[in-house]
Amino acid sequence: MKPDQKELSSKSVSLNGSSFPKISVVIPMYNEEDNISRLFDRLFPVLEDLEESWEVICINDGSTDRTLDILLSEYKKRRGLVIVNLARNFGQHAAVMAGFSLAQGQWIITMDVDLQNPPEEVPKIISQFRKGHDLVNTIRKGRRDTLFRKLASSITNRIIARISGIQLRDFGCMLRGYSREVVKGILKNPEYRTFIPALATFFAKNPVEIQVQHEDRAAGHSKYSLLKLLSLQLDLMTGFSMWPLRILFLVGSLMALAGLLAALVIIVLRLYYGPDWAAQGVFTLFAALFFLVGCQFFALGLIGEYIGRIFQAVRKRPSFIVDGVIRGVPNEVP
Repeated sequence: MKPDQKELSSKSVSLNGSSFPKISVVIPMYNEEDNISRLFDRLFPVLEDLEESWEVICINDGSTDRTLDILLSEYKKRRGLVIVNLARNFGQHAAVMAGFSLAQGQWIITMDVDLQNPPEEVPKIISQFRKGHDLVNTIRKGRRDTLFRKLASSITNRIIARISGIQLRDFGCMLRGYSREVVKGILKNPEYRTFIPALATFFAKNPVEIQVQHEDRAAGHSKYSLLKLLSLQLDLMTGFSMWPLRILFLVGSLMALAGLLAALVIIVLRLYYGPDWAAQGVFTLFAALFFLVGCQFFALGLIGEYIGRIFQAVRKRPSFIVDGVIRGVPNEVP
């Protein structure tokens, strides 16, 4: 065991000082060794210029690189830094929930470590809290992503908004602000693999959506592959709407009616043209059969997704396991 990890591995929480910070910045991290120092060099000066006290909570989500070592090194020179080490990789959602559970601020801000969310945009969110808003959603302005990713995101945002009824223009931006009351509501309803920004809308009384700048990733590559992005969209659809099941019921009903009509037509034509005609249409019947079987598998898969979510919720397993926490003195207002 490394000497500088003894305090972390002891699973103890060290609280120095009696006051709680006004702002908590929650940052999940997974294999981000190249971005941490760059982020801190820009984020901490921004926070130091604020009128409110603050803390920065960094969640190491089971990184296999030097992420934890760099965080421990930064902790020695950064006042207000909190390090949360998870037992293994649980995913971004679980890491953010872990940060929520340990945040002490009245205003909680989430952001990515890759600097695509510029730290200089944090005061915009703080200004909305000062105006009385309890949830600050964001829209990426001048988005620095590939054309395919932007197009796919735009289409998905519209579909999800229409299906779920949640009016968010940008579901994918990590830089957001949550009041303590909204976070409490989220923590009291730990749904399986829910989408936090969407769930937050149920607990917000005075939400607002603002534009923030978007930058290129500072280093490394995105941890969200196309498969993970598709999985996220599926979580959104199945976690916040029954429309997929209703659409499936409608499609199934129409297909059943079409199948019945096709069967009647085939019977009539067989009686009219004779058995030779029926034999010549055998491949058409096979094609229709394969199509129907494919639709059945699709239906079973969708139903299975809902049943799987119920199963995960009933088991009530924790979405994350904290291996250790180091909490220093929150940064106080001079």
